[in-house]
Amino acid sequence: MLHAIANPAAGSGLGRKLGRQLHRTLEEKHIAHKIEETASPGHATALSRQAALCGADTVLSVGGDGTALEVARGLMGTECALGLIPAGTGNDFRKTLGISKDPDEALETVLTKKALPTDAGLINGELFLNEIGSGFDVAVLDYANKAKKYCKGLLPYLYGVLCALFRFRPIPVTYQIDGGPQQKKDLFVIAAANGGIIGGGIVIAPDAKADDGLLDIIIVDKIKRYKLPLRLIGLLRGKILSFPETHFVRASSLSFSSPGMRLNVDGEMITADTAQVEILPGALKIHR
Repeated sequence: MLHAIANPAAGSGLGRKLGRQLHRTLEEKHIAHKIEETASPGHATALSRQAALCGADTVLSVGGDGTALEVARGLMGTECALGLIPAGTGNDFRKTLGISKDPDEALETVLTKKALPTDAGLINGELFLNEIGSGFDVAVLDYANKAKKYCKGLLPYLYGVLCALFRFRPIPVTYQIDGGPQQKKDLFVIAAANGGIIGGGIVIAPDAKADDGLLDIIIVDKIKRYKLPLRLIGLLRGKILSFPETHFVRASSLSFSSPGMRLNVDGEMITADTAQVEILPGALKIHR
C-alpha cells in the first residue's frame, strides 16, 4: 500500500498538481494508494506516522526537502519506507541519493527499486536528512527566502549568495569533533552533511554519501574579503574542499556553540546557542 503526502504549497502549487497527477497514475496502474495534503507546518509528520501505524509499506513525500524531512520524522522507528517525489524549490537531498527530478521517473524508482538503509542525523535531538550548518550558508538562505517571493529555481539562492558575499561577517565558534579537543575560531562556515548539496545546487560536501554511517564535517576558517569572489566561484563549482581555509573530516558527531547562533537545518532556520549533532546510520529506508 502506497500512501502519498503532498504539500500543496511546495513549488508554488506544484505539490498539489503532482499529488493529483500521482493519483491518476497510480489508478491507471491499479496500485492501491491513498493521497493526503498537508494543511500546516508539521502536519506531514503526523500524517506519515499515522500511515505507518496503519500498515503503509511506503509513504511518498510530494514536496521539497522540508516536506521530506517532516515525513521522515514520522517514519522514524517504523518499518515503513520513504519515497521522494520532488516538487519543491531545491530538492537537494534527492540529488545525493541519485533520484531523478522528473516526478514520473522518481515514482518509477519507488515502484521498481528496493528501499535501502539510509543514514539520517540528529541536531539537538531532532532528525535531519541532508545538512545542518551555521555561518555563510545561513546568511545565504535568509536572503534567498526573501527573494523567493519574486523568483524561482536557483535564482533566489544566487541572489542570497551575492548578498551574503558583501554583508556576512564570520562568527565566533567553539567546537569539538567526536569529543576531541575543543577549538575556538572565527569561522566562515561550519557544517555537518549527510547529503552533499544545499541551497538549490551548492555543493557543500562533494564526497558525501548517505549510507556510509558518517557525517562530512566542513569547517571553513575566516576568508579575507578580497579573496571572497574567487572562493565564491570555487563554491559554485563544487571546489570547497580545495580552499586553503577549509578543514574536512568524516566523523560520527560534532558539537559547536556561538551565542545567538542561527542554524540551517535542511533549509529551515532555527536559533540555538549550542548544536549537538550526531549520525544515525541506516535510520531510514528510502527507495533509491
